[in-house]
Amino acid sequence: MLNKYDVFNPGYFQSDELSEFGFKHVGKNVKIAKNCTIIGLNNIFLGNNIRIDSNVVISAFSGFLDLGDYIHIGGDCHLYCVGGITMSDFSGLSQGVKIYSGNDDYTGKTLTNPTIPPKFCNVKIAPVYIGKHAGLGSGSVVLPGVSIGTGSAVGALSLVTKSLDDWGVYFGSPVKRIKARSKDLLELEKKLIEENKLKFPSF
Repeated sequence: MLNKYDVFNPGYFQSDELSEFGFKHVGKNVKIAKNCTIIGLNNIFLGNNIRIDSNVVISAFSGFLDLGDYIHIGGDCHLYCVGGITMSDFSGLSQGVKIYSGNDDYTGKTLTNPTIPPKFCNVKIAPVYIGKHAGLGSGSVVLPGVSIGTGSAVGALSLVTKSLDDWGVYFGSPVKRIKARSKDLLELEKKLIEENKLKFPSF
């Protein structure tokens, strides 16, 4: 009988279950909410220590999604992977982030939407790269061809239309650099890695 406290909690698939589903690779300590929509499992690489929360949509029927280690993807994020999306170690997405590695041409010169044959469209397809320790705030949108530099942080509700340099804090629509971001977290990264080596020598 279902526990009343679990009625609205879909739970998570764990690494041992996920490894049987057909992903390209599944690392250790991976958790994906059971109510996510994920297409193209064979094009998705999952590193270690990853959590993907409820109602995330990942479309990788073409292209790819590569996730490094220590990555969090918040609820209601959408990742459209036709051009390829890479998230490096310690990067993360807050709730409702949208990442597009393919985008229609809205100038009016071509037709749009996926029901139209490709010869009538002009879809821009280009990879998106999110660097190590980079983070995107809730509701942000990233367009094709963008690289977000190592250590950079993007504020909530921002529109990222161009690549961002390393170790900056960015905000706005379109984003503008606000200030430099501290690198103190690099020392914490070293401590975390050392602790893991002591606890899990083969990790």
